Parts: sequence; C-alpha cells; structure tokens
Amino acid sequence: MASSVGVEGAPEDKSVLHVVVVGFHHKKGCQIEYAYPPLLEGQPPDSHDLPDEWKYLPFLALPDGAHNFEEDFIYFHLPGRGGSKKTVYGVSCYRQIDAKDLINREADMTRETVQKSVCVLSHLPLFGLIKAKLELCTVAYFGERDFSKVTILKELHDNLSGLLCSDLIDGPQVFIGLSARDLVLRFKHKLLVIFKLLLLERRVLFYSSPVGRLSTTLLSLLSLFPGVIQQGLSESVSHKIGTQISTELILSDFGIDTEEYLEVQLSAVSGSTPEVEKMEVEEAENELKALSSSENGLTPRSSDGENVGDTGGMIESDVTPKSSPILSPSPFPTDEFGFPLAVFTKFGFPLAIFTKGSVCHPYLALQHHELLQDVNIRSFLVGATNILFKQRRHLTDVIVDIEEDKIEIYDAELRKQLHLHTADLRFADFLVKHVVEERDDIFLDGTGWEGGDEWVRSQFCLYLLSLLSTTENGAQETNYHDFNAQFVEAYKTTHNYRLWKATLHDGIDAMHTGHPFMGQYSAADIKLRLSHVMQNTERGKRLGTAVAKTGQAVNSAVQQTGKAVGGALNQAKSAMSNWWANLNQDWKAPEGE
Repeated sequence: MASSVGVEGAPEDKSVLHVVVVGFHHKKGCQIEYAYPPLLEGQPPDSHDLPDEWKYLPFLALPDGAHNFEEDFIYFHLPGRGGSKKTVYGVSCYRQIDAKDLINREADMTRETVQKSVCVLSHLPLFGLIKAKLELCTVAYFGERDFSKVTILKELHDNLSGLLCSDLIDGPQVFIGLSARDLVLRFKHKLLVIFKLLLLERRVLFYSSPVGRLSTTLLSLLSLFPGVIQQGLSESVSHKIGTQISTELILSDFGIDTEEYLEVQLSAVSGSTPEVEKMEVEEAENELKALSSSENGLTPRSSDGENVGDTGGMIESDVTPKSSPILSPSPFPTDEFGFPLAVFTKFGFPLAIFTKGSVCHPYLALQHHELLQDVNIRSFLVGATNILFKQRRHLTDVIVDIEEDKIEIYDAELRKQLHLHTADLRFADFLVKHVVEERDDIFLDGTGWEGGDEWVRSQFCLYLLSLLSTTENGAQETNYHDFNAQFVEAYKTTHNYRLWKATLHDGIDAMHTGHPFMGQYSAADIKLRLSHVMQNTERGKRLGTAVAKTGQAVNSAVQQTGKAVGGALNQAKSAMSNWWANLNQDWKAPEGE
C-alpha cells in the first residue's frame, strides 16, 4: 500500500475512517466486535482481527477500570497505518446495560451486565464535536437492546463524514468540550507550572479517574498552546521503532501476577527537599528586604527562585505591575472569540513540542506500558488511570495527580527550573481572580469574554509570545529573571525552541520584550510569597499546622477558663441569693410574730 494512504483503502484526507464497536468477552477480554468500514480490507465487519498498528485499540476504546462506571467517554491517539506518520484521533463512548434487558442476548453473555463502547476514528482532532454526536448515537444503539442492529452505526459514519471537514479545525469547533476556564479553577496557580513544564519536553504522567476527565484535562491543557490542537498533534504518536530497554517486558514487571490484584504498596515520595525549602524561605526573606529597599527609591530585581504550587487562596490586595496587565483583548487581529488569527504564520506556532520522539497519549493503556521504556522516546505526555503507572516513578520526571491536586517532581534541577518568580505569581493570580470572579451575563455583555475559555487561551498565548520575544530580543539576560533564568536556559535547549529559533518570524519583533507582569515589589507580593511558602514547603506546612494547633489550644483554654470562671461566678451568685433569701426570712419572722 502506498504511503500516501494512511489506512488501507482510506486516503489521509478522509475525515472519518471507521466506526467501531468494542466489547468485553469474559474469556478473551476486550475485542473488536464490529467495524464500519472493516478495519482490514477483505474482512467482514464483525471480524476480530486488527491491524498491527492498532493492536491496542480495544484497550483504548474500553479502558482499564471502565466496569466501575455506568457510562463515560475517552479521547485517545493511534498511529497512522501504511507507513503514515499522521495521528489518528479516537473518541469512544461506553455504557453498561443489564443482560436481562437485552432482546437478543448472545450465548456468550454470561455476566449480569454487558459493557460495550462505540468508537469513532478520524483524521481530524475535533474531539468534542465528535463526542457530542457519538454520545447520542451510543444511547440510541443501547436503546435498541439488540447489538446486532448496526444500521445506526452506518448512519453515524455517513453523517459525520458529511459534517466534518478540515476547515472546522481553524474555527471554534476544535475547542468544544475543552475548557481552559476549568483548568484554572482546578489547578489555579499550578497551571502555569504545568504550562512551563510542557515547554521543557520532559517525561510527564497525568493520573486520574475516571478516564473522561483525564483525557479532557490533557487536551484542554494542550489547547493553551496556540495551534497545538489544530496542527501540533499530527505526529504526536510517531516515533522510530527500535530496541527497547527490555524487549521481553511483561505485566509482571508492574507486579501483576494475575488479572486481578489486591493491594499495591507505594513508597512515600518527599514533596520537597531541605535544600529547596531553605532556598524558598530565604527568598521570602530577601523579597521582604527588597521591598524595604524599594521604598527607599531602589528598584529590586526579581529573585531567582519561587516555589511550585498553589497559593491556597486569592490575594485580596490588587497587584500593580510596572507594565500594564493583559486585561484587553489581543493586540493583533482576532476572531470573534478573541483568538489570534495570524499567530501560525507570523510567530512560528504551533511549537513542535510533540515531534521527533516526543509523544502524546491522552490515555495510555496498561498493555502499552512498554512505551515508557522505549529508548527512542525522549519525552512524553501521557494519561493513565491505573495506579500501577505511579508505582514506576523512575520512568517519569513528573507525575501530576489530578485527584489529589498534587505535582510530584523527582528531579531537583527541574524543581528549580519550575519555580515561579514574582512576575509569574502575579500572572497566575491575575488569571485566577478573573476566572473565579462572578459576573452577570459573562458571554453577552461587551467585555464579558474576560474570564472565559478563549480569554484564558489568549492570556497564555500572549505570555508565550512575551517569553519568546524575550529570548529573541532580550539582549540583557536580566530580562530572563522574571521568567526564571534557570527555566529560560533550560527551555533554550529543547527541540521545539531550537526549531523555532532556526526560522525567522516577522511578528515576534513587534511583541513586548520582558514579562508582562514585571515591576517593583509590593505588599501584595510579600503576601503572595508567604502564602506560597506556608502552603507548599514541608517546613511551612509544619509551621502552619503548629500555628493552627496552637490557636486551637488557646481557644480551648480560653473556653475552659471561661467555663471555670463562669461556673465560679454562678456558684457565688447562687450562694448570695440563698443568703439574701434566708436573710429576708429572718427579717419577716419577727414581723409576723
């Protein structure tokens, strides 16, 4: 088959490749039950055979742990076929139904419930749009209570083929279901840490359950990078197939002896190191001194390192950066949602983050775990729902636990590179305030787009442009400090930056050089810094716990003292009343006589 054909019999420009049904067999596990058109040329639609490139498809469409949920969905990536490097984008919706409710129950359906998924494979990254159509079809397919009725699946294929076209990826439809606003609400200030982490092309694992939330979070995160969803994932699962660290790697390497496991022992991971904690505390002290100096007419430079993590709340005081914050819409032409139109050609977007051995899988099946050990994979961004992936932490640089809202960074140098400087903290706090702030008719009034999904993406676009402009035009390295000089130097060694640097970009010269929130320290910065230290270092947490316990002890003591004093006063008052009553009786007796 010619390389211009990504799937046998299907040219690469075909929008919808297949509609597939995946079921769970009690003996064979997950398997293909139906495909339209057939996955292999010459095979019937109900063939269980799979192309070699898509051998993990059943485990992606019906993911690990799916039996724990009545229904859910998943976004995933597959490699191209026939030598093609083009990514195939998958969307799957799965549901359960009681076997007793089926009109046509097959003989091998031995369990009380039947679970199946309906999956669409496409060449277009229109995840949310496909999901919206697929969910309706899946409900109708299960509503038939007879899985042999596949007419609705053929109609879905034909309907989507007529609806989806490449022009849609240049419009707002590409972001349907990918909420940048939800990212800010979930990660708050940590979102900027994750954003900068992905620029560094490291080995990053996201962990969460259910899988729908996991895969949506990863793709929503990628939507913050201009053009990545539209064009930057086309080679995100393509890499050279070669020798692996262990060619005989089996599931027992993960501690699995059978299909079921009872208990997993996880070793404790220290969230911080004494060296980093000491540096963070010293930075807080230095910033306080810098504020005093600035009050005497001196303009301090931003400190070199900041802590990674949340602030534990928004800062009440307004931030007053030297330069104007990114409050207004983008300074270059935008579409109706405020997203820049010319960024692809003028600024060199999308950045080539997922190319040349850097892969992205919104969900990685446990059966595909050997990918993490492939020596040809230099970096990855993958999502997983199985806790066993977390156990193999030596294969990753960072694990982001969405459920626990925790970022575990195992490389001390990487921790320093991801420290947020004061200007970064201002930017993150600015985002959080505008997203959390309640507004009336946010999408209807003239400025209501502020705090919305496209507004958040525009802010990250401008942040990235400022960073690139600073590296390109910032002759003085002092301009790097607001972005963290260690981060900038590390970023300049990445593949995506070197590729961007090798090409001239006309628009970058017109962009602002320096951090958009650069400026003198203020009292709000000190409050922000102290909040960071208290919330995100072990020493700060211990101090905060001690203060809280002391406060509770003091309150308890005051209450006990109040009770004791109050009890004594009541007893004295009661005694005085009795004495006065007796005295009155003594006076009344003689008068009666």
